[in-house]
Amino acid sequence: MKLSIQKITLYRVGLLLLAVLLAGVLAIAQVPKPADVFGFEPGADYKLANYKMLMDYYQRLDKASNRVQMVTIGKSVLGKPMYLMMVSSEANMKQLDKWRNISEQLSRAKIDDKMARSLAASGKAIIWIDAGMHASEVASAQMLPELAYRMATEESPEMKKIRDQVVALLMVEMNPDGLDIVADWYKANLGTPFETTQPPWLYHHYVGHDNNRDWFTNNMPETKAVSEVLYNQWYPQIVYNHHQTSPAWTRIFIPPFANPVNPQIHPGVTAGVNMVGTAMASRFAMKKMPGVVSQLRFSMWWNGGMRTVPYYHNQIGILTETAHATPSPRFYPPDSLPKTVGVGVTALTTGTDIFYADPWKGGQSRFRDAVNYMEEASMATLVLAADKREEFLYNIYVMGRDAIESAGKSRPYAYIIPTEQWDKSEAVNLVNMFRQSGVEIHRATQPFQANNTTYPAGSYIIYGAQAFSPYVVDLMEKQVHPNQRLYPGGPPIPPYDLAGWTLPMQMGVTVAKTSATFKADAELVKGFAPFVAGQVASGAGYGYALSRNQNASVKAVNRLLKDGEIVSFMPSESGSFLIEKGASTDARIQALAKELGVSFTAVASKPATTSKPLKLPKIGLYKSWVANMDEGWTRWLMEQYSFPVDTLHDADIAKKDLSTYSAIIIPDQESKRILNGHAPNTMPVPYVGGLGLGGTMALQQYVTNGGTLVAFDGASDFAIELFGLPVKNATEGLSSQQFYIPGSLIRTVINTKHSLAYGMQPEVAAAFSNSRAFDVIRQSREGEGGREDTKMAPNPTVEVVASYAKKELLMSGWALNEDKYIAGKPAVVRVHQGKGNIVMFGFSPQFRGQPRGTYKLIFNALYESTLPKSAVESNTKSE
Repeated sequence: MKLSIQKITLYRVGLLLLAVLLAGVLAIAQVPKPADVFGFEPGADYKLANYKMLMDYYQRLDKASNRVQMVTIGKSVLGKPMYLMMVSSEANMKQLDKWRNISEQLSRAKIDDKMARSLAASGKAIIWIDAGMHASEVASAQMLPELAYRMATEESPEMKKIRDQVVALLMVEMNPDGLDIVADWYKANLGTPFETTQPPWLYHHYVGHDNNRDWFTNNMPETKAVSEVLYNQWYPQIVYNHHQTSPAWTRIFIPPFANPVNPQIHPGVTAGVNMVGTAMASRFAMKKMPGVVSQLRFSMWWNGGMRTVPYYHNQIGILTETAHATPSPRFYPPDSLPKTVGVGVTALTTGTDIFYADPWKGGQSRFRDAVNYMEEASMATLVLAADKREEFLYNIYVMGRDAIESAGKSRPYAYIIPTEQWDKSEAVNLVNMFRQSGVEIHRATQPFQANNTTYPAGSYIIYGAQAFSPYVVDLMEKQVHPNQRLYPGGPPIPPYDLAGWTLPMQMGVTVAKTSATFKADAELVKGFAPFVAGQVASGAGYGYALSRNQNASVKAVNRLLKDGEIVSFMPSESGSFLIEKGASTDARIQALAKELGVSFTAVASKPATTSKPLKLPKIGLYKSWVANMDEGWTRWLMEQYSFPVDTLHDADIAKKDLSTYSAIIIPDQESKRILNGHAPNTMPVPYVGGLGLGGTMALQQYVTNGGTLVAFDGASDFAIELFGLPVKNATEGLSSQQFYIPGSLIRTVINTKHSLAYGMQPEVAAAFSNSRAFDVIRQSREGEGGREDTKMAPNPTVEVVASYAKKELLMSGWALNEDKYIAGKPAVVRVHQGKGNIVMFGFSPQFRGQPRGTYKLIFNALYESTLPKSAVESNTKSE
């Protein structure tokens, strides 16, 4: 019997549909599963995929699926490539530029409402989900391959909608170096008592855990690469940053966050954060996944983290903290369930707490649990984004438009960074920090007037009428953290990280603010602002003088010293560098002026007196086996400014010839940590113990014989104890109810006539984070017997280089009783000891690479360490 034409057509259509379906099935079948590459399921007990294994999988996934595209966005500190994976539908992947462009237009908000609604209706939600950055928090790196596989292959209605409505930016690893460090350490110690310990070195080459404290300075290449994607390329509406671990006896911490909320954050951001948290909580509840807690510890006040910087760009920043950050299983006895979870602010485990309604009751905890919770939290975010795609896209436009309209009203019309600066190089660095984070900046091409002041051409203008003005204002203005107490009259509730961070204060950069409009001929800065070439004066018969005001001068001097040039100090209160003219000096000076933007003045004839020629300081940097971020930041700083630096472990200090070092630096660390290190049986034997008796005796001998010891913040307590110095920590023993300064900027007065303060401004901001001040123990006058009512003479062995201000100490942040306990007290001292000396800082002058205004105090101490002690003493006496 003949088939009708209609039946034949239907038959052919059916065959075609079957072929398409089979092709899709075959295509999915060809996409590898993570276990196919790893040899184990993600989250398996005692298993960790390292960076090579993960990248092998991602490259295979990229090759096998047309729903995936992986690109390189940069390199890590140690040179590993950093990859970003984009996942969406086949149709969306063919138009990535279109979706990126729509996201940028809506985020920048320079279009009218009609256009914004049209773009929001047609665009795709851009959602960032990363595998974390803290390498000790290992579950997220193992989870993301499985999430990527599901997004590329799963054909559920839920996943199809996600692919249709969302372009997911999966950041597969933000700390590739650290991933391998932790994976190698775990593998080496598997099956030993130290299986769940952490490596005795930083899991980021320089900054360890502080790779999540670098998001407005962007000092590290990893943060630079990611910031470029977030704020200059893709402008995601949601930025989800995975972390571990949650409070003990919970499974995951999710938003809403704790108080306070920074007033610069648009309320739409806060509402969006809470909306994502609610979506997560709902998904966990429906899947019967207990232990979900909110509103403990993590707040929306601080600016500088991976999930907090997005707030000031009108993006919804999400942090979750998931339990069980080790592949080793653990059992929690249910009969040991505590009554509350959290520290300070707590939640009940009775099921009656609105933010901990379904408590986890204990039992077996496995690595796979962490993977499951992270994956479901990610899915909740993606589902919400797909459902509310248009709303999220339009809302980021509205928040940007609101920021633009606030200029000259609730926010300044503009900030002006004049050309005249104490340190011009840091002014350019400030401009480029903003540029790295997507802020629009103009440079005046002609002089202009604002605030009844004339500003020269070359001045930078940051107009308030831009979408990212909340970010600008927050970094430019002082912070006033609320006085939060656990209960009325009780101890303060610690802020999450810092309370104050104002960048111009930290960097010593002059910035003018105006709410009044003005006109200026100015061009938009594209890319990064270059350093304007410095001037090289003619008539240098003898040589050149170089001001110590600029940090960049130190880079120039160290390069000159390395090349064999003769550099000394000018005989003046400014203590400028004096470069004696040699055969190749002119060419080197010209090149440095052009590259670094430093200016050289001519010295026609040899000054009557100069200091002894400087040597390039050789620095020994103490590195405890208790991994210390302040050590990493110090090492980074030394390398940035071309100081030769050697790492000195405990055994090195005890056994090496320390006399080869002009200075030894001990970074901020507790005295007992420096002295004792890891206790026996808590770490493998090579990493147990601290400096001990041998190391402390070696340091004493080093200083007595003429060495310079530099101690930052907590390490000054160690120096005081070790040498029995006539100085004590003025804040020792004070409770947080008596005295409390958590991560704030404190006004500090500089003795600019002291040689260690040459090049410093008279007043700077000290980065004070539960730090200290000093009391100088005075000497009794001869014959007075040291009675309590006796007048005391100054101690000639102690020189005060800087002191905390006598009033108005708090510049930005939060302080309790600062006037009572540290006002007017020394902040930086030099103590002469034997033939050497000890320079002690009550704060960290290089804290996270942020307080550029206090760097020179370090540099000056290092330079003077190369001079004979007699030269140092005469320099001091002449002041």
